[in-house]
Amino acid sequence: MDVNAAVAAAAAIAGLCTGVIAMLAFRWSERDQARPTRSSMRPDINAVLPPGVDTVLSVLRSSAVVLDEGDAVVKASSAAYALGLVRGGKLAVEPMLHMARDTRRDGEIRQVELDLPRRGTGRGEALAVSARVAPLGSRLVLLLVEDLTEARRIEAVRRDFVANVSHELKTPVGAISLLSEAVMDASDDPEAVHRFAGRMQIEATRLINLVQELIDLSRVQNDDPLEDAEPVRVDTLVAEAIDRCRHTASAKQITMAAGGTADLRVWGNRGQLAAALGNLVENAVNYSPARTRVGIAARRVTAPGGDLIEIAVTDQGIGIPEKDRERIFERFYRVDPARSRATGGTGLGLAIVKHVAASHGGEVSVWSSEGQGSTFTLRLPEAAAPAPATASAPAHPS
Repeated sequence: MDVNAAVAAAAAIAGLCTGVIAMLAFRWSERDQARPTRSSMRPDINAVLPPGVDTVLSVLRSSAVVLDEGDAVVKASSAAYALGLVRGGKLAVEPMLHMARDTRRDGEIRQVELDLPRRGTGRGEALAVSARVAPLGSRLVLLLVEDLTEARRIEAVRRDFVANVSHELKTPVGAISLLSEAVMDASDDPEAVHRFAGRMQIEATRLINLVQELIDLSRVQNDDPLEDAEPVRVDTLVAEAIDRCRHTASAKQITMAAGGTADLRVWGNRGQLAAALGNLVENAVNYSPARTRVGIAARRVTAPGGDLIEIAVTDQGIGIPEKDRERIFERFYRVDPARSRATGGTGLGLAIVKHVAASHGGEVSVWSSEGQGSTFTLRLPEAAAPAPATASAPAHPS
């Protein structure tokens, strides 16, 4: 065989192989196009959903799921996936799936409230939801799910607050009622009348303080302190807090000392800030033994979002057990209820401090050791010092 014949034969064989490969690739491509994919198995949303429904579902605050006659998910909002209602293209909540099937069968609208396990926590926490199922056209079913967890939590807080207020008001009112009866029965004993009247005065003062702190708490929760915000001198706040507790501290021979960096300013509502710092100093004095020391110090600290002012109130009191430190800022929570009654505490002072700090963009924290004392630290955004006024240059005589 000569060279030209060999080359021609090789070319023919190569061409045949290329043709076979091309034919196989074409057939394989046709098979791929005919094979159902995940997207092709799902019906066209615009063709299945009635006109305008897709747009309406996209703007609803509720989680929305549309099911077809085979219980497949035709449309689901991102909130539905976030709540764990839809997984793997199927409705994952069995009670809701049964509701959807019943509604598809008889066309009736159904609604139920359910508790769903919270995804990813592993702590048994539940999501409270309200599910409503309605027919959508002749073949589809619409499921709307509203998350009620936060509303339930707020309602529980409200009930607890009302119950606590009722209990706290009942105590001094009941004491005043009993003492008044004792005064009437001891009308012929001046010494007993004097003693009972003194107790009535103590209970009346406690009642007045409780009502006032309830008003203060309501005010700091509802008002926006930054509407009337101004630069407030920390030295002034400290002086007012010390003056507020001077009489009680003097009676217990407690020394109050102020220190730290001078001429600092915070931004906020002067009245609320004074009440918050006053509550911290008052607690320090009330829960400190006689002949001890309460210190108030302020300093500037650097923070990523801007400088903060730290105001620390330190006492040498009984301290706070570790198990109670996370709860002392709750309303009406008392570490030692008997001691709180003896000091006239209402259990609202630290709750007010927490709300004032949060509404001013700050925070309050506590360090404590039993038998050694506590330090409460109030952190607030710093206010820039006012620019000094520049005196105008005297005019040159003409």
